[in-house]
Amino acid sequence: MRPDRSPVALDAWPLRTPAVLQGFCAAADGEVRRTLHRLAEIGFLPGEPLEVVARAGGRGGPIAVRVGGSTFALRAHEAALLRVQEPA
Repeated sequence: MRPDRSPVALDAWPLRTPAVLQGFCAAADGEVRRTLHRLAEIGFLPGEPLEVVARAGGRGGPIAVRVGGSTFALRAHEAALLRVQEPA
């Protein structure tokens, strides 16, 4: 358990560690808003439990994330928009 429970960007979250989506980064421009909208449409919503199940290509590569019964591949810059923390 992390002593500091402040939200962390999903791209920095450790593998196979349960997390809860707390929210999103501030939408700086239209492209970021569209990306956040798309992520919300496929199930990345505040309060949802999730887990990083795989990383490809090291830091900056795609990240496989399980949300509910589905697994999605996110680009690192997409995962960086999501804020997560340990479940309560």
